[in-house]
Amino acid sequence: MKHHNGRVAVIDDDEDMRSLLKLFFDSKGFVVETFSGAAQACEALSVGGSLGPEKEDGDVDLIISDVCMSGMDGLEFMAQLHILRAEIPVILMTAFGSIETAIEATKRGAFNYIVKPFKLAEFAIHVERAMEYRRLKRDNTALRREVKQTWIMSGIIGKSPRMIEIFDLIKRVAPANANVLITGESGSGKEAVARAIHQNGPRANKPFVDINCTAIPETLLETELFGHAKGSFTGAFQRKKGLFEMAEGGTLFLDEIGDMNIAVQAKLLRIIQDRKLRSVGDTFSRDINVRIIAATHKDLRVAIKEGLFREDLYYRLSVIPIIIPPLRQRKEDIPFLAEHFLSKHAATNHSHVTGFTKRAMAKLMSLRWDGNVRELENVIERAVILATELLIDEKDIPSLEAVTSEQFFSSAISDFPTLEQLESRYIQLILDKTAGRKDKAAQILGINRRTIYRRERDHGLLSDESGDTNRSGQSFVF
Repeated sequence: MKHHNGRVAVIDDDEDMRSLLKLFFDSKGFVVETFSGAAQACEALSVGGSLGPEKEDGDVDLIISDVCMSGMDGLEFMAQLHILRAEIPVILMTAFGSIETAIEATKRGAFNYIVKPFKLAEFAIHVERAMEYRRLKRDNTALRREVKQTWIMSGIIGKSPRMIEIFDLIKRVAPANANVLITGESGSGKEAVARAIHQNGPRANKPFVDINCTAIPETLLETELFGHAKGSFTGAFQRKKGLFEMAEGGTLFLDEIGDMNIAVQAKLLRIIQDRKLRSVGDTFSRDINVRIIAATHKDLRVAIKEGLFREDLYYRLSVIPIIIPPLRQRKEDIPFLAEHFLSKHAATNHSHVTGFTKRAMAKLMSLRWDGNVRELENVIERAVILATELLIDEKDIPSLEAVTSEQFFSSAISDFPTLEQLESRYIQLILDKTAGRKDKAAQILGINRRTIYRRERDHGLLSDESGDTNRSGQSFVF
């Protein structure tokens, strides 16, 4: 089949306009189909029609349609097309007096509109943008399909050689009962790997219980893990089940085990060796059947040398070691992860965003990602919320020198601020990130625009002269 620049359908009940646009698209190397009415176009675009989706040469790239037509008008056509072929971008043509109708149609899914009479040079720009959108939409759809079919395992996404090795290791490790030690930088996906091991093994129908050893105070960690007997200490009014008991038959995931104190390490070692559990204050032990998967971002060999981690426990835990590579060492995974996070957060935030421009994806690939997959997800979620177009562009992605959340909180609490001072600094950060757009900042902060405006005044971030529009006609900033 002869190569062409794309296939376009033109719908207008004005024969002169159809002829003009056909000449225009012919000169640009497009294949053009013209229709005198929207109903006729819908029939052609349906299954079995001349431009049906099942036809080898029926892949329409763009539709140009008038708004005001006899019979089915532009709004009705958009409603029908949303059912038939929602993926095809539509540029609407409208007379000056029906601009409001065209705007309503864009709200219903039209790509854009142009007001008659128009210059062909102006029209060509609209067409170029719509075609680029169509190409990017195809690329993103293909990427999404590839993610679902090929490069995902129990919620873990990756196509890099190192991730393929980890997928293979998970499959081989999952059926066993041996303890596993997962190491990797913060945010690299250690818990996801632990869950994948659990879900792909014989314990999948049993509990997966997780605990972050850093998040629990040292004084409480022992009773959280092992439980306690009634009356074992002041305030122990009843027997408490520990996480080992809760995980019976399943998996216990000990996250950041490098932060566990030596005393609890000793008791954990005894449980692993004897496969028996004695709760705090109990006089007897009970058999347990729990698989332990531990994780840490620390180098436990260094911690052993410093006397902070037991060497015998290290060898008991690391029967099967798994090392998760940082994201900067597997950049070919970034497009797949980005597409996954976009789909996830566009749905949860009711966003109109459908994909990435090539410039945006190139920028994502260029960043270092010291915060790994977690940082990438945070950036994508923010971009989904703040993006003003259907596709995330490079301007929606923070620059390399942008302050990370870790850097912000490190500097923000360095002088031990009050809660009010910390709130003020955080509000200012979000306002900076959103270029002062209070509606977007309020969405991220989980408050309404009036609240953020009031907080700015309370914290002295605004002068009394600044403002919105109140009922007396004065100016407010929202």
